[in-house]
Amino acid sequence: MRGDAPDRPRDLLVRLPGRPSQVSRVRRLVAAALGRDHPLYDDCALLASELATNAILHSRSGAGGWFTVAVRASGAAVRVWVADSGSEEPPCACRTGSHATGGRGLPLLEALSHRWGLSRSGGATTTWFELDQAPGWS
Repeated sequence: MRGDAPDRPRDLLVRLPGRPSQVSRVRRLVAAALGRDHPLYDDCALLASELATNAILHSRSGAGGWFTVAVRASGAAVRVWVADSGSEEPPCACRTGSHATGGRGLPLLEALSHRWGLSRSGGATTTWFELDQAPGWS
Protein backbone atom coordinates (compact mmCIF):
# COMPACT_ATOMS: atom_id res chain seq x y z
CA MET A 1 0.00 0.00 0.00
CA ARG A 2 2.80 2.44 0.65
CA GLY A 3 3.63 2.31 -3.04
CA ASP A 4 0.24 3.81 -3.95
CA ALA A 5 0.12 7.28 -5.45
CA PRO A 6 -0.09 9.86 -2.65
CA ASP A 7 -3.47 11.18 -3.78
CA ARG A 8 -5.06 7.74 -4.04
CA PRO A 9 -7.43 7.05 -1.12
CA ARG A 10 -6.39 4.21 1.16
CA ASP A 11 -9.07 2.77 3.40
CA LEU A 12 -8.73 0.24 6.17
CA LEU A 13 -11.57 -1.00 8.37
CA VAL A 14 -11.11 -3.49 11.20
CA ARG A 15 -13.38 -4.86 13.94
CA LEU A 16 -11.44 -5.68 17.11
CA PRO A 17 -12.25 -7.28 20.44
CA GLY A 18 -12.47 -4.78 23.31
CA ARG A 19 -9.25 -5.85 25.03
CA PRO A 20 -6.30 -3.62 25.99
CA SER A 21 -3.97 -5.72 23.83
CA GLN A 22 -5.79 -4.38 20.76
CA VAL A 23 -4.49 -0.82 21.18
CA SER A 24 -1.16 -1.87 19.66
CA ARG A 25 -3.09 -3.40 16.74
CA VAL A 26 -4.71 -0.01 16.16
CA ARG A 27 -1.25 1.58 15.89
CA ARG A 28 -0.25 -1.13 13.38
CA LEU A 29 -3.41 -0.40 11.40
CA VAL A 30 -2.42 3.28 11.19
CA ALA A 31 1.09 2.25 10.10
CA ALA A 32 -0.38 -0.01 7.40
CA ALA A 33 -2.60 2.78 6.08
CA LEU A 34 -0.03 5.59 6.19
CA GLY A 35 3.44 4.15 6.51
CA ARG A 36 5.64 5.16 9.43
CA ASP A 37 7.37 7.83 7.37
CA HIS A 38 4.11 9.70 6.69
CA PRO A 39 4.26 13.23 8.18
CA LEU A 40 0.98 12.66 10.07
CA TYR A 41 1.83 9.18 11.36
CA ASP A 42 2.87 10.11 14.92
CA ASP A 43 -0.16 12.29 15.69
CA CYS A 44 -2.51 9.87 13.94
CA ALA A 45 -1.16 6.84 15.81
CA LEU A 46 -1.37 8.69 19.15
CA LEU A 47 -4.93 9.88 18.62
CA ALA A 48 -6.15 6.55 17.23
CA SER A 49 -4.61 4.82 20.28
CA GLU A 50 -6.41 7.26 22.58
CA LEU A 51 -9.76 6.60 20.92
CA ALA A 52 -9.24 2.84 21.06
CA THR A 53 -8.29 3.08 24.73
CA ASN A 54 -11.42 5.13 25.43
CA ALA A 55 -13.55 2.52 23.65
CA ILE A 56 -12.06 -0.23 25.80
CA LEU A 57 -12.09 1.60 29.14
CA HIS A 58 -15.28 3.64 28.92
CA SER A 59 -17.76 1.62 26.86
CA ARG A 60 -19.39 -1.78 26.79
CA SER A 61 -16.77 -2.74 24.18
CA GLY A 62 -14.33 -3.36 27.04
CA ALA A 63 -16.75 -5.73 28.77
CA GLY A 64 -16.47 -8.54 26.23
CA GLY A 65 -17.61 -6.48 23.25
CA TRP A 66 -16.05 -5.17 20.07
CA PHE A 67 -15.02 -1.86 18.57
CA THR A 68 -14.38 -0.83 14.98
CA VAL A 69 -11.54 1.31 13.66
CA ALA A 70 -11.39 2.89 10.21
CA VAL A 71 -8.53 4.82 8.63
CA ARG A 72 -8.87 6.78 5.40
CA ALA A 73 -5.81 8.44 3.91
CA SER A 74 -6.45 10.60 0.88
CA GLY A 75 -4.07 13.18 -0.52
CA ALA A 76 -2.99 15.51 2.27
CA ALA A 77 -5.61 14.40 4.83
CA VAL A 78 -6.22 11.47 7.15
CA ARG A 79 -9.53 10.62 8.81
CA VAL A 80 -9.86 8.03 11.58
CA TRP A 81 -12.99 6.93 13.34
CA VAL A 82 -13.60 4.51 16.19
CA ALA A 83 -17.06 3.09 16.88
CA ASP A 84 -17.67 1.38 20.22
CA SER A 85 -20.58 -0.35 21.94
CA GLY A 86 -21.58 2.76 23.85
CA SER A 87 -21.88 3.60 27.51
CA GLU A 88 -24.44 4.93 29.93
CA GLU A 89 -22.89 8.42 29.90
CA PRO A 90 -21.70 10.45 26.90
CA PRO A 91 -17.93 10.93 26.47
CA CYS A 92 -16.51 13.72 28.59
CA ALA A 93 -13.75 16.07 27.44
CA CYS A 94 -13.16 16.91 31.08
CA ARG A 95 -10.02 18.63 32.26
CA THR A 96 -7.97 16.61 34.72
CA GLY A 97 -5.45 17.50 37.37
CA SER A 98 -1.75 17.46 36.61
CA HIS A 99 -1.25 14.25 38.61
CA ALA A 100 -4.16 12.31 37.10
CA THR A 101 -3.24 9.14 35.22
CA GLY A 102 -6.10 9.41 32.74
CA GLY A 103 -8.56 11.81 31.21
CA ARG A 104 -6.35 13.30 28.53
CA GLY A 105 -7.66 11.50 25.44
CA LEU A 106 -10.29 13.97 24.27
CA PRO A 107 -8.25 17.05 25.26
CA LEU A 108 -5.40 15.61 23.14
CA LEU A 109 -7.87 15.13 20.31
CA GLU A 110 -8.93 18.76 20.64
CA ALA A 111 -5.32 19.98 20.68
CA LEU A 112 -3.81 17.89 17.85
CA SER A 113 -6.58 17.29 15.31
CA HIS A 114 -7.79 19.78 12.75
CA ARG A 115 -11.39 18.58 13.15
CA TRP A 116 -13.08 16.01 15.36
CA GLY A 117 -16.49 15.01 16.57
CA LEU A 118 -18.63 12.28 18.02
CA SER A 119 -22.08 10.87 17.59
CA ARG A 120 -24.22 8.58 19.68
CA SER A 121 -26.81 6.44 17.98
CA GLY A 122 -28.55 3.24 18.96
CA GLY A 123 -26.47 2.98 22.12
CA ALA A 124 -23.16 3.15 20.23
CA THR A 125 -20.62 5.97 20.13
CA THR A 126 -18.53 6.92 17.12
CA THR A 127 -15.65 9.35 17.59
CA TRP A 128 -13.62 10.63 14.65
CA PHE A 129 -10.80 13.02 13.84
CA GLU A 130 -9.12 14.50 10.80
CA LEU A 131 -5.52 15.62 10.32
CA ASP A 132 -4.26 17.70 7.42
CA GLN A 133 -0.69 17.94 6.17
CA ALA A 134 0.94 21.32 6.14
CA PRO A 135 1.48 22.66 2.59
CA GLY A 136 4.75 21.53 1.08
CA TRP A 137 4.94 18.19 2.93
CA SER A 138 5.15 15.10 0.80
